[in-house]
Amino acid sequence: PWGQMSFWGATVITNLLSAIPYVGNTMVQWIWGGFSVDNATLNRFFTFHFLLPFLILGTTMVHLLFLHETGSNNPIGLNSNTDKIPFHPYFSYKDMMGFLLALTILLMITMFYPNMLGDPDNFSPANPLSTPPHIKPEWYFLFAYAILRSIPNKLGGSC
Repeated sequence: PWGQMSFWGATVITNLLSAIPYVGNTMVQWIWGGFSVDNATLNRFFTFHFLLPFLILGTTMVHLLFLHETGSNNPIGLNSNTDKIPFHPYFSYKDMMGFLLALTILLMITMFYPNMLGDPDNFSPANPLSTPPHIKPEWYFLFAYAILRSIPNKLGGSC
């Protein structure tokens, strides 16, 4: 988590908050924990990225619990007494099989090819005096990056 791309990614993304009038610079310094991205900032972001999947999983489980308890509501308010297939066990087993398949694929990639999806620049230690020449987001964010770069104003884009 203390690589070049982590450092510069945190710098660029948190600096976008400085465009908020009046409180932007204060928010950036509060998130950084000082006046620049430092070890504490990268530790916070690493912890946040570690805990976020567990929060999403917990929220999903609560959602499925409520869906299982009350069922899906009809927004029109009409009573639909059609023949229904219960969620459990039929659909919950299908969901569990899909989840286990995705988890198996994820574990195979992370255990046997841990560096396959990593950026090579992230293997060099973070250095605020050396900016990598080709900073760009990962492939799954390129569409948003292109939209962001097409807007010249700092309030709407990153230029």
